[in-house]
Amino acid sequence: MASLPPRTERALAEIQARIDGAWDDYRSQRASPADDVELARSILERPNEHDWPLVDAALDRLVCTECGSRLGAGPRGCPECDFADGFRFAGREIDRPGVPPGNEHATRVSSAVLRTRHRWPGAVVRGNELFLPLFLEGQMPTREEQERFDAAVKRGLPAGIDFSRAGTFAELVELASHRA
Repeated sequence: MASLPPRTERALAEIQARIDGAWDDYRSQRASPADDVELARSILERPNEHDWPLVDAALDRLVCTECGSRLGAGPRGCPECDFADGFRFAGREIDRPGVPPGNEHATRVSSAVLRTRHRWPGAVVRGNELFLPLFLEGQMPTREEQERFDAAVKRGLPAGIDFSRAGTFAELVELASHRA
């Protein structure tokens, strides 16, 4: 699997810290320490009652009995992982203060794609590599920016351009529109 741009690696590390922090906080609030597997299963019984980082943390702590991967992270076509991946998107999404509506959903989806890159088409992964850092900064693309960038990714992004230097979605679209 190809390495990610450094900016994206840092963004994923930030997301992983949120996920691990959510787990540590939840675990520390339990009156009696429960087994991690038991606790994770209890979270997945009602994922809609928990914020998405905790649901992701629960998935990280369980192993698929069919493929042996982290639950929900195995190859597409693994019935147990495909089913469990749906839990990932059942957790609550509460936008952080000061970000546009929908930013938390965008952050969650982008990070889920990047944490399980092997489960997604290359164009989807490539777009999310560039989007996740901007989402974490609290940005959101306009519908037009999203559509134009998605079309550019599907056509094939121009070679030789460092897209990770784009600081806004508008800059990403501008860079993607360059043709050799």
